[in-house]
Amino acid sequence: MQKIAETRGIPMAEVALAWVLKNPVVTAPIVGPTKPHHLSDAVAALDVHLTDDEIHILEEPYGPHVPTAF
Repeated sequence: MQKIAETRGIPMAEVALAWVLKNPVVTAPIVGPTKPHHLSDAVAALDVHLTDDEIHILEEPYGPHVPTAF
């Protein structure tokens, strides 16, 4: 995430929120700004459109987890 943010010249929060906003399984992202710039980062994320390569880079470390507690 840091590399993508640095390449684009934007805060990591914008990259993270842009990913959340493009993810169809997240229907209501909760943004809780504790500082004024957090709110502007959240609003700016609406204009960040991640490329397919960037999305792949962000999602590559994660894999599905099968529930085991049932």
